[in-house]
Amino acid sequence: MISIKELSKKYGSHTVLQGVDLNLNGGCVSGIVGHNGAGKTTLFNCIAGLETYDGEIISAHQPLKDYLGYLETNPHFLSYMTGWEYLKWVSTAKGIGEEDFESKNIFDLPLHQYALTYSTGMKKKLALMGELLRRNMVFIFDEPFNGVDLRSNLLMVEVINKLKAQGKLILISSHIFMILKEVCDEIYLLEEGKIVMGSGTPTKIEEMETRLKLGLNQSSGLDWI
Repeated sequence: MISIKELSKKYGSHTVLQGVDLNLNGGCVSGIVGHNGAGKTTLFNCIAGLETYDGEIISAHQPLKDYLGYLETNPHFLSYMTGWEYLKWVSTAKGIGEEDFESKNIFDLPLHQYALTYSTGMKKKLALMGELLRRNMVFIFDEPFNGVDLRSNLLMVEVINKLKAQGKLILISSHIFMILKEVCDEIYLLEEGKIVMGSGTPTKIEEMETRLKLGLNQSSGLDWI
């Protein structure tokens, strides 16, 4: 379990997160949804220990960073490191003496090619493989479905369901609300740095979807189409 209490984050005078309270549980997939700039990635960076913050993050796993796998929106790699070398590097860093990566190559990646030859989607899949190999207890996936082909998205959903069945704690953000509704046990709406709504029930999910669409007809200017 991870308990987040009164978490706030500022960059200078700009407040990004304001008093966020969340309780996240193992064996559960939690989703964070919100418009661009709502603070989703900043929240994830705080949980992952990549940002300083005010407030508390309490976890049964200490230190949390040693048990946490973080799939960023745009993973970065050394250009002249092969996929195989990357997987070996992250495994060794966790004390895992893994060598046979081809048998675990669920996305059929060209592991002996340099990372600079990888597309955006391939890099995301390589980063996910690395996190899975490290056998963490907590997983944060920031926009995992963006830039990834249909087959890999379906496989990613299977991965998430398997991690959930293993009792892992999974936290996901996505702009694709339909996928969040499919894979998440609970969804939280983040607006202007605040959690303003949690799903809880199908009715709440409908309310959340309506709120996300609020003002669309007035502002989108579709009449010319």
